[in-house]
Amino acid sequence: MRYIDNDLTDKTILITGGAGFIGSNLAFYFQENHPDAKVVVLDSFRSGETLSNGNLKSFGHFKNLIGFRGEVISGDINDKALLAKLEVDYDFDYIFHEAAISDTTAMEQDLMVRTNLNAFKDLLDMALRQNANMIYASSGATYGDAPSPQTVGVEAPQNVYGFSKLMMDHLSRDVMKTAAISIVGLRYFNVYGPREYFKDKTSSMVIQFGHQLLQGKNPKLFENSDKIVRDFIYIEDIIQANVLAMHPKKSGIYNVGTGNARSFQSMVDILQKELGTSYPCEYIPNPFIGRYQFHTEANIESTVEGLGYAPKFSFEEGIKAYIPEIKRMFEEEVK
Repeated sequence: MRYIDNDLTDKTILITGGAGFIGSNLAFYFQENHPDAKVVVLDSFRSGETLSNGNLKSFGHFKNLIGFRGEVISGDINDKALLAKLEVDYDFDYIFHEAAISDTTAMEQDLMVRTNLNAFKDLLDMALRQNANMIYASSGATYGDAPSPQTVGVEAPQNVYGFSKLMMDHLSRDVMKTAAISIVGLRYFNVYGPREYFKDKTSSMVIQFGHQLLQGKNPKLFENSDKIVRDFIYIEDIIQANVLAMHPKKSGIYNVGTGNARSFQSMVDILQKELGTSYPCEYIPNPFIGRYQFHTEANIESTVEGLGYAPKFSFEEGIKAYIPEIKRMFEEEVK
């Protein structure tokens, strides 16, 4: 689906983190809807390097870009020499900044702040020099345990990831005051959809439960999962928000969710219906009580006003649209 009518012929677009979940979906959106635009993907791609929690440092994967015909550059956004070369080699019109250490359980505070905040400042400075509109990934993690509906301006991050994203927002707000470009920070809530499989253990529970069911396993849920709710948002609505943010009514920080919280129990129920299974759920004690969000829901009033955003996928519609990809990844990567 095409979200803007602007002619992007001869426009140059940089997507950092472009081999990751959201970045790769953006790359294909422009390839399919604006084939005359030049799209440059930058990603560190995965290696064997892991964080102290055992998770991969980078989730970028070449398989997310199979079929992409633009330029692909392997590199780390912390590499100032690389950023300087990009600025010499390209004249960007838009920068979509999706690259980050996105593992909310990561303990490396130094790496998190350096990668998520300090490198963002370098990219923002480049955007200002090149007169390129900046659209970047903030996060619902900035809210921590703030009450629902989560509203921009009421934040209480509970981990260094949420802190780093909030500091990005503070920095961008300061720059917005005098910038000639538009700057938009998008606070993603619980995103699910195609090209997330290679996030491994940090992929959404939609695909994780889907693959459990396809393996014939009983889904394991925390106790009271009918009361544990999140604002789950399908990837197509995330792409919509990013594209609309290319030309916002005004720069700002915007929530990107559906504004409609749904339970984990409903997730499993919808998956079972779509997959034609009826395995009994197993309920286990929640070991994260006291440091676990039981209710997230995005206040999207300002997003509707500032971006013209209107979520198009209900939870039922998003999961139904995702089912063929869940099955494909199961056949190709899990079995």
